Amino acid sequence: MKGLNAKMGKLNTKDLKKLLSCIKRDSRVIVPPSPGFDSGVHMLDDKCLVVSTDPCLGVPEKWFGWFLIHYAASDVALFGAKPEYCTINLLGPPETKPQTFYKIMNQACKAAEELKMAVVTGHTGTYQGLSTLVGVCTAYGTVSKEKLITPGGAKPGDHVLCVKPVGLEVAVNFALMHQTLAERFFEIEQPKALEKLVVMQSCVREALLLAEVDGVNAMHDATEGGLTAALNEMAEASKVGFKIEFDKIPFAKEVFALQRWFRLSERQMLSMSSTGTVLAAVKPKAKDKVEKVLRQNNVEACFLGVFTKDKRRILLKKGKETVFPRKAEDPYERILSGKL
Repeated sequence: MKGLNAKMGKLNTKDLKKLLSCIKRDSRVIVPPSPGFDSGVHMLDDKCLVVSTDPCLGVPEKWFGWFLIHYAASDVALFGAKPEYCTINLLGPPETKPQTFYKIMNQACKAAEELKMAVVTGHTGTYQGLSTLVGVCTAYGTVSKEKLITPGGAKPGDHVLCVKPVGLEVAVNFALMHQTLAERFFEIEQPKALEKLVVMQSCVREALLLAEVDGVNAMHDATEGGLTAALNEMAEASKVGFKIEFDKIPFAKEVFALQRWFRLSERQMLSMSSTGTVLAAVKPKAKDKVEKVLRQNNVEACFLGVFTKDKRRILLKKGKETVFPRKAEDPYERILSGKL
């Protein structure tokens, strides 16, 4: 995860695999650290303990504590586990005032309380070498082994489900940072109206709703690298291909304004960071149930295509097959800079 004005920080897959190669395998760990997996899982008696840790930096102080909790909690929920416990680290440069820590801790505690999560421990301090506030949250949740969901569970024939608009994160964060430009680009008088949609950058609620439906085989959020990264990671982890239709992708309406002003390619639109957007693999027999559950809970979603036994990754546009991009070209950083 990242902040509104933080540079993208994930290592590429090749470097990440090299980094993880020194980790010794342990039979107690049933989902070890792996590219594309934002949580790990180990056994705790007869239950699976899902663990995720995420940094938070560069976000507005007003939302810092909320993001800190929801980044990690969302990753736990995407594995089918209800987030139950967390730890919090707050680190700042030497000039950080105690009041700043107080404010952010109050935000984090409120966010945790709303999710019914218990704060177990943590660390707070100021350090030379830091130039900005950094938070790290580790979240935990338990789930039975038969209900565990990972990004690697997609099966040939499963439908590709997309929950919530693609690119909404970029539009909301852009409006928060560049109110005047947002008024111009989005043709709205009150960009602050988009601020109310900040809460869409959590997927705890949607992931837990999907986790209760028998037949949801895999889930992944479309954070850094958007649909491009998420779909490729799911296909790689599940050893399947996919075929989706470009015209079915639910881009946030503001994305098209950003496309015009920043001259974004379709590849960049597909790669647009979309924290809070969930991709899921749904069995054909579970499709109607998933649609019903989401509709009853006023959750926007649509089906984009199918996962395939054929490992090709296909993007359909106006009936023509093209190769789905393997590498993400996320325009998040350039857009958030406001430089045309």
